[in-house]
Amino acid sequence: MNQLQEMLFRLCRAQGAAGREDSAAETAKEILSFLPDVQVDTMGSVIAHFGNPDAQKHVLLDAHIDQIGMLVTRIDENGFVKVARDGGMDRRVLPGSRVVVYGKETLNGIVCCMPPHLTDGGEDKVPDITDMAVDVGLSKEEADELIQPGDVVLLPGEPRRLLGSRVTGAALDDRAGCAALIRCAQLLQGEEISCKVTLLLSTREEVGAQGAETAAFREEPDMAIAVDVSFAEQPGVPAHKCGKLSGGPMIGISPILDKEMTASLKRLAEQNEIPFQLEVMGGVTGTNADEINVSRAGVPCGLLSIPQRNMHTPAEICDLEDIENVARLLAAFIREVGA
Repeated sequence: MNQLQEMLFRLCRAQGAAGREDSAAETAKEILSFLPDVQVDTMGSVIAHFGNPDAQKHVLLDAHIDQIGMLVTRIDENGFVKVARDGGMDRRVLPGSRVVVYGKETLNGIVCCMPPHLTDGGEDKVPDITDMAVDVGLSKEEADELIQPGDVVLLPGEPRRLLGSRVTGAALDDRAGCAALIRCAQLLQGEEISCKVTLLLSTREEVGAQGAETAAFREEPDMAIAVDVSFAEQPGVPAHKCGKLSGGPMIGISPILDKEMTASLKRLAEQNEIPFQLEVMGGVTGTNADEINVSRAGVPCGLLSIPQRNMHTPAEICDLEDIENVARLLAAFIREVGA
């Protein structure tokens, strides 16, 4: 688990807001250097190939490498930095939080927070992100020299180990999925794989899944499995809508997912004594599987999710055992397809 944790933390520390994933992609490319063919495509997605390139069956494994963040929109007359969403940032965690502004220099800032004494009972109301401001301690003239519209703003969340095998930090959505894919490739290293495997760490999932959509079109897989995070049980969240931390991969069931692939994932989990949970969705999945599924003439898709608490905050929580078990299940699937 220590090796998996080290890899995951390295991925989480890399900056990679949606549409600005260069640093995270470079980090992932370095980690994947044990594979013979690793490249970054036009959209910034990391693509690696292994197995038999001439095989009749081609499997795509996808996880998104971008994270939620914010973008600078302007600097007001008093030097406060105005921002907008870059993905589904949870605005409830922003007031009073420390942020990092990646301008010409890396600047620390604080999201302005109205003192509760002055709210007239409105302290429970959270303003829209576009109505918030970041204080970097500079005048307008000083801020204009270092910050410009389009610069990335992130909530820092240094990854840390909790008790047992649980970890917390920012960007676990979906660097945890990226780590699972890389770990799968490590588990299969040295084995004779009789199918072609494309490992895709895709960009821009949080703003429309463009990285997965274009890469799937280019790669033309026969089937695909998307790996993402999903809701884990915690206080205040309906248990029937969630998985459990340490409960194993959440195998997706949805009208857009391939019924035979889903059945294969369940059977392989049972055969390999991998704990698993079922996640039933009545429509689309809200993951890259939705876009990969309709690429070209259609791609049969499966979905594995890693249970996560506090999604889209700087204190997301996952379990290393769940990530490892997702990797084990993916490896079992690849071995069976190759056979």
